[in-house]
Amino acid sequence: MSPTKIDASTVKTIKQAISAQRIVDTATKLIGIPSPTQSAADVADAMAEMLAAEGFDVERPVAGWEPAPAVVCRFNSGQPGPILQFNGHLDTVHLPFVPPRVENGMLYGSGSSDMKGGIAAMIEAMRALRETKSLTHGGILITAHDLHESPWGDGHQVDELIRGGYLGDAVLLPEYLADRLSVVGRGLCILEIDVKREGIPVHEVLGGIEQPSVIYAGAEIVRRFQMLDAELAKLTHPLGLRESIFVGQIHGGEIYNQAPTTLHISGTRRWLPGHDWDEVHAELEALLKSIAKETGTEITCEYHFSRDAYEIDPSHPAIKAFEVACIQIMGEPLPNGAKPFVDDGNTFTALGKIPAITHGPDAKGAHTLNEEVPVAELVRVAEVYALTAIGYCNGIYA
Repeated sequence: MSPTKIDASTVKTIKQAISAQRIVDTATKLIGIPSPTQSAADVADAMAEMLAAEGFDVERPVAGWEPAPAVVCRFNSGQPGPILQFNGHLDTVHLPFVPPRVENGMLYGSGSSDMKGGIAAMIEAMRALRETKSLTHGGILITAHDLHESPWGDGHQVDELIRGGYLGDAVLLPEYLADRLSVVGRGLCILEIDVKREGIPVHEVLGGIEQPSVIYAGAEIVRRFQMLDAELAKLTHPLGLRESIFVGQIHGGEIYNQAPTTLHISGTRRWLPGHDWDEVHAELEALLKSIAKETGTEITCEYHFSRDAYEIDPSHPAIKAFEVACIQIMGEPLPNGAKPFVDDGNTFTALGKIPAITHGPDAKGAHTLNEEVPVAELVRVAEVYALTAIGYCNGIYA
């Protein structure tokens, strides 16, 4: 594929229009407003007011979450053509707030890498497209929302945006994945399993040893999950992913010689395209029911469905436009790869039925107190997004 499909003068014009300082100012404004999941109202208001003040068309759909209506912004060329969506989440994980700062070309602060820096970059791409009049067809749709980060959020606000028709023909998401073009991703469900027995906690020598053991039942769950994971490991994708079941936490008992009545296990189940949640759910329910019967305990599971598995067609015009944009900005193509985590791209592909490209800055420290992202990376993302829009919306790769 030739990287000269977008002429050099247009590339130069876009690069000149994108302002590193404007990206920093936007990101600093967003990062400076604390927005832990379920509490993104203030930062959403600030983003909406900023875009409206710049003359963009802004809407505030509730999208199933009245405490913090989403932000929707549109820029249209005025001519028919595809709509490229930029989507980002404004909420951050529940950690102590770290204010923004810039030192030696690095941006720091809560949400700088996940993902307010990326949101600033996608906003800057839209600004550059408007200023340069490079978009001759189609348009840009920006959506930003709350309720992304689990376990505090369940993703339903972006689901409601999609169901409400706030959906482009393809979408870019500036999560911190910069080294590949992710064309496949696994589904995810978080498992919260409770094992119970009748009665009260009791000393082991005063009848405890005669009770059904929630500890042994929990151990059997772990053992059977380990056996299941060995089978799931055989279900692989050519790009390196495999299906899995994982246990990360076990809690039970109060003292070494007391027979407890409850035990809790937390873990995950991840699956590949070709399997759906209904199938995975039925398999888990049957397994846990069997163990409960064998151990004389009651076993229940709260399933926190996160996202379904997906795979996108690399030949889609939006994917081609993105590939060429990367070549023109970075000098070489990104390899096709698998997305290691779950994000809103899974939903856009599975629920929205549009191709979703997760691509953002090479940032560090997501979900920690030490988030950081090079300003140069935010500039690069803005350039890639703007050129992808030109290639896709203008119909160069149709």
